[in-house]
Amino acid sequence: MRVQAAGLEGELNVPAAATGVVIFAHGSGSSRHSPRNRYVAGVLNEGGLATLLIDLLNADEQALDLETAQLRFDILFLAARLAAITQWMRDQPQMRRLKIGYFGASTGAGAALVAAAGLPRLIHAVVSRGGRPDLAGDALERVEAPTLAIVGGADPVVLDLNRQALAQMNCVKHLHVIPGAGHLFEEPGALAEVATLARDWFAENLR
Repeated sequence: MRVQAAGLEGELNVPAAATGVVIFAHGSGSSRHSPRNRYVAGVLNEGGLATLLIDLLNADEQALDLETAQLRFDILFLAARLAAITQWMRDQPQMRRLKIGYFGASTGAGAALVAAAGLPRLIHAVVSRGGRPDLAGDALERVEAPTLAIVGGADPVVLDLNRQALAQMNCVKHLHVIPGAGHLFEEPGALAEVATLARDWFAENLR
């Protein structure tokens, strides 16, 4: 699958009788091939949710970013790209009836929240995994979509940033801390817990 205007590559999986669709916003230096996000997407698919794993940068932009790192932290650019992907998704005939959610990891969470703030009628839920919601800045107070932030207990800097960011938000919100988990949730059972929490959050809010 390709979002034509920007030449973006992605993978769309739609289970039979899907109850919603989740677009993944990857973190800095990551892509649709992220094993962690692919694992989470698989759990969401098993739960009856469609998923779109898509790169927010095209091949040329990825090559530039590898050299300069100038795009991976350009949250407004990434949010605009995510919003364009969302509008493309809404135009697909088989997806029009499905409510849309965002799953953001690391810096991708900041972009997801900025995009959600700008699309309040389209985005119905957000999940952040080890995310940087603080990067959304002033957009935080405009987010209307119920937002779940999942952070590892052994990731104190990111945990503090999440607490500060959620304090600025006016929507339904929840911070879930996984004890002993680090930033990448590599500890036994940690990523499985992330996936289960995300599945349940989206199932509740995308019905």
